[in-house]
Amino acid sequence: MSFLWAIIAGLIIGLLAKLVLPGRQPVPLWLTIIIGIVGGILGNLLASAFGVANTNGVDWIRHILQVGVAAVLIGLVAPRWGGRRI
Repeated sequence: MSFLWAIIAGLIIGLLAKLVLPGRQPVPLWLTIIIGIVGGILGNLLASAFGVANTNGVDWIRHILQVGVAAVLIGLVAPRWGGRRI
């Protein structure tokens, strides 16, 4: 069941990251989900390193870090993916 939650969280984090970035990112949905999952994992690691992974209530800082990391990753991948021809 945790695998399903990772996919759902990756989708949400990836889509939010695409919304944060200006312009259109020609990244397919499956890659957005993978980048969202990786961004979520790396964001959790950063939150743990800064000591804000578990707070009282909603962990807004952790979620912002997750979306921020995913946005950086999409920003790095999108220009390279846009030049591909399928």
